[in-house]
Amino acid sequence: MIKVFANSWALFLGIGLLMIGNSLQGSLLGVRGKLEAFDPSMMGFVMSAYFVGFLGGSWMTPDLIRKVGYVRVFAALGSLISAAFIIYAVFIHPVAWMLMRLVVGFCFSGVYVVAESWLNNNATNQNRGQTLSAYMIVQLVGIVIGQAVLGLDDPGGYNLFILMSVVVSVSFAPILLSASPAPLSDDTERMTLAELYKSSPLGCIGSFLLGGIFSTMFGMSAVYGGEVGFSVEQIAAFVSLMYVTAIAFQYPIGWISDKIDRRRVIAVCMIVATFGTAMGAFAGGNIYIIYAAAAILGGMANPLYSLLIAHTNDYLSPSKMASASSGLVFINGVGASFGPILVGYLMGWIGPSGFFVFNCVLCAIIAAYAVWRMTQRAAVSPDDTGSYTPVMARGTVMVEVAAEIYAQEAEDDDDFGDRNSATDFND
Repeated sequence: MIKVFANSWALFLGIGLLMIGNSLQGSLLGVRGKLEAFDPSMMGFVMSAYFVGFLGGSWMTPDLIRKVGYVRVFAALGSLISAAFIIYAVFIHPVAWMLMRLVVGFCFSGVYVVAESWLNNNATNQNRGQTLSAYMIVQLVGIVIGQAVLGLDDPGGYNLFILMSVVVSVSFAPILLSASPAPLSDDTERMTLAELYKSSPLGCIGSFLLGGIFSTMFGMSAVYGGEVGFSVEQIAAFVSLMYVTAIAFQYPIGWISDKIDRRRVIAVCMIVATFGTAMGAFAGGNIYIIYAAAAILGGMANPLYSLLIAHTNDYLSPSKMASASSGLVFINGVGASFGPILVGYLMGWIGPSGFFVFNCVLCAIIAAYAVWRMTQRAAVSPDDTGSYTPVMARGTVMVEVAAEIYAQEAEDDDDFGDRNSATDFND
């Protein structure tokens, strides 16, 4: 792991700074929106705009890269992000924020594609797993640091907006000075969404519902904290807990999923998350119960996306894995686009507890569907599955890295041909 960091320190530093700015953005807008007395339902639209923009960026960025190249796209999108962060502070209005969130989401998707292409290009078959793990840890640490930065100054002023703009601007320097353009891989077999659903109904349904959970954790947790009456420091701690526990539980959950039916692990994680979020919904003003609910939700939900990708790959040939992962990312993004809007309306209707109620319902549905799917198709033997690889739920080429790891393991498996021919892709 140390060697991985040493070889790609510039990229990891840049990505870490980007995640600090992106994490601070979501919480700062949530807190400032409360100070400006913006309605929670309107803030739901503001937060959802990021994920809508992210979907658009994931479709358009590859064409932009082919036309003008990686470095130019990276620099242009980075400049727009930095400018948007300043505009937040200049135009304190939900419509302006919504438009800027749309731009920021679009730009971040492109930035991730460019940066991760370099990382993928530098990785080898021997260190891709370590590289992906290090990359994920850097992102989670950046998110946690971003919450800590929130308490450094008054969110009602301009300094924090300027600070996150500066942080994002500085993050480009090590990447632009070190990165060399790398083409996106095209050696994959395409899959339609219908084919993907036929191969893994749980992967598709789970990814869609999980998108709603992710977007509310990332976009609406600070809004919830403001509605409950938390201080800025308490909001930062509340959001951070969701990602600190994610770091702690990522590998234990992944290790277990390599040993038994992944659907059981998915179901158990979501059952635990259901009880945790129910606890949060009935916590009233007890901050310790709310903190515990946040820790449980983050620790159980964050590793789930990687489990869904791994479960889906168990039923696919290696040539289809990258396409399937990209499809799951798209489905996840669609679900994410609606999450903050629905939570905003629910919080406006029943109060702040709507945040936990929404997530409780989605966790329960995923758990129930995973249990039902276990009755519809036999599990793949643990000996015939690929290793779990932690992946963040974003439409980037890192899903191709995970697919290549899995494909490499499949090629080394003497029984792979028999498994592939014997697997029934239909329910």
